[in-house]
Amino acid sequence: MSVERPVRVGIVGFGSIGRTHLAAISAQPDAEVVAVSRRAPLDEPIGIDCHADYRDLLRRDDIDLVVICSPSGLHADQALATLEAGKGVVIEKPIALSVEAGRQVVGLARETGRFLSVISQRRTEDALRLVDQALADGTLGRPVLGEALVRWSRDQRYYDSADWRGTRAMDGGVLTNQAIHAIDVLCWLFGPVGSVTGSTATLVRSMEAEDTAVASLRFASGALGSITATTAIYPGMPAEINVFCSRGSASLHDAAVARWDVPGVPEPALDANVGSGSTNPAAIGDLGHRRQWRNIIDAYRSGERPLVTGEDALATYAVIAAIEESSRTGRPVRPTFTLATSQGETR
Repeated sequence: MSVERPVRVGIVGFGSIGRTHLAAISAQPDAEVVAVSRRAPLDEPIGIDCHADYRDLLRRDDIDLVVICSPSGLHADQALATLEAGKGVVIEKPIALSVEAGRQVVGLARETGRFLSVISQRRTEDALRLVDQALADGTLGRPVLGEALVRWSRDQRYYDSADWRGTRAMDGGVLTNQAIHAIDVLCWLFGPVGSVTGSTATLVRSMEAEDTAVASLRFASGALGSITATTAIYPGMPAEINVFCSRGSASLHDAAVARWDVPGVPEPALDANVGSGSTNPAAIGDLGHRRQWRNIIDAYRSGERPLVTGEDALATYAVIAAIEESSRTGRPVRPTFTLATSQGETR
């Protein structure tokens, strides 16, 4: 690819999250959106080609990367089609709605050498990156306990706004849709999860998937963790990430630092223009997406590993799948996925 021209991007699925990606990509000086796909007509012209069928977008020869912003149940099939069309792919969370489907996406990207990244924009937050470094270099000491709490509010109108919302096949519940970012951060900071015990329930909303879930985790390091997630309360509260270690601790409420006891590391300033999704998903803002797209464009151009790989996203989804399986069986579950490699297989 010529370094002189912008990276050309197509967006598959152009609802609210597709528009967030359009804004984030347009903020990059060396990238441009050249086409989108959307089954329903646009409410107003956007000055970009719009295809009713995403496969027409994939046939274009003026697109380098495709970002999948459709309902979650379509992510894997559309990502596979994108890779087969010879293009790199970026997937809005989650990578898929089954471990097997996610494994197929990661496997095909490896086999073809095509670019693959998944959106987990909270990893770009300044405070979380400082916590990650403090864990990696031993500043915080031994990890002891990690907590992810997502106690948000989504009313029935939200789930009734589209026939796919809240379904198992196309959307998933609170774990896959709302809490996945906090779960991803917990797994990123504390490392691989060895076992999970979880319970899920649909308590208030009229929906097929769960609106409430809790889980306890044992990490491979020996540290323990917990996840609490719901969309069924009022009012919604900021999402919390709490990190407790032998030499220090940190607590974030959304992107705001609620507690900072990290030896020798000054408390970071609040990221500007970061909102809360506690009651309104559109209020989160696009700063995290803009930051992750900066990393994606740089990684695509250089051929280096992006901040969030397909393997990272699959590991996070495997934890969610393990919570759901534990809730069904009443037994602890080890989150696993298998990817074939030239040396054998990896977890």
